[in-house]
Amino acid sequence: AFVLAGLASLLVALCFAEVASRFEDTGGPYLYTRAAFGRFIGFEVGWMQWVTRVTSYASVINGIALAVGFYWQGATSGLGRVMVIVSVMVFLAVVNVRGIRQTSWVVNALTFGKLVPLFVFIAVGISFIDLGSLASLPEVSTTEVSTAALLLMFVFGGYDVISVPAGEAKEPRTHMPFALVMTILAVTAVMTMGQIVTMSLLPDLANSKTPMADAALVTMGSFGALMIGVGSVISMTGNNAGHVLTGSRMLFALAEKGELPRRFGSIHEKFRTPANAVIITTGVSLVLALSGSFVVLAAASAVARLITYTGVCAATLMLRRAQFTGKVKPAIFVTPFGVTVPVLAILASVSIVMGASRAQVLGGLTGLAIGGILFWFNNRLNPKVREFDSKNP
Repeated sequence: AFVLAGLASLLVALCFAEVASRFEDTGGPYLYTRAAFGRFIGFEVGWMQWVTRVTSYASVINGIALAVGFYWQGATSGLGRVMVIVSVMVFLAVVNVRGIRQTSWVVNALTFGKLVPLFVFIAVGISFIDLGSLASLPEVSTTEVSTAALLLMFVFGGYDVISVPAGEAKEPRTHMPFALVMTILAVTAVMTMGQIVTMSLLPDLANSKTPMADAALVTMGSFGALMIGVGSVISMTGNNAGHVLTGSRMLFALAEKGELPRRFGSIHEKFRTPANAVIITTGVSLVLALSGSFVVLAAASAVARLITYTGVCAATLMLRRAQFTGKVKPAIFVTPFGVTVPVLAILASVSIVMGASRAQVLGGLTGLAIGGILFWFNNRLNPKVREFDSKNP
């Protein structure tokens, strides 16, 4: 399942890599779909990507509370859970307001801090791999397969925001394609090996809330469990730092183009960062985090994310057409095998969405509807945006 999810994600990432090599401004998928299909579709994709960021942020911050709960049970409920969630969110908001350089330092440091425990866990656990434990599985229903597919899309998600802050990066058209493809290959390798080791060590894996920590306890004792527990917190904190960074930049990009009120994209006078967008992204995520659970929010995030995937894969095909020659920059990286990869990526994304529950699909449609209402109101309040767009398609 992890390998298949990695392959499906690679198909989508290749599409992202091609369109990212055409642009160098902040906005990512919003820019790509806006150029290909116009303002409304572009706005909806950008809006849903922001919805993905806040729901992902809210779900992963709940994961931090679960990880801390391995040693302090009070962190999983009540006031203890609120304290953990609020303290991490406030810290990340402050870092993001102070500057993208400070945020990148934090993300890089946390990335290094999470990879070391994972590599140690896999290296030690390789000798314990039992292929027999991978051979037999209980019966799995269609509903369980659909649920698993959505959660795996959540696990592999995040690469879609690599290109969002391109306007603050050096040579993004060259660097983004490499970053997108290598991210998927690395994540697939690490997650698959981690899953195989964990399944080998924990016969009752499905009933564990902290599976890697429990598996590390078997091989390395209390030190191993602590290492994975701390590594999990570091990993999820770094992930959340990225959510605030890219979520706020998406709001900024929409406001900069006039698709949202300008106040959403206001720049801090001292730090020159989109401070309002950081605060709004953090505030909405906080409300969701305190009111929801990890699994529910993760599934909601996955549904919203697949809408973005489908839009970008379709934009990959559209921007290749002759009518866009001279309107967008030529692609530095071109996805191989012609239309095959984008078409397969679209089919994979649509099939996973079709497997979602009625409530999950309804949640995705509600997000799209709210975005459409915001778009309509902003057009009524700011008619100059329509005029600008007609002169600068």
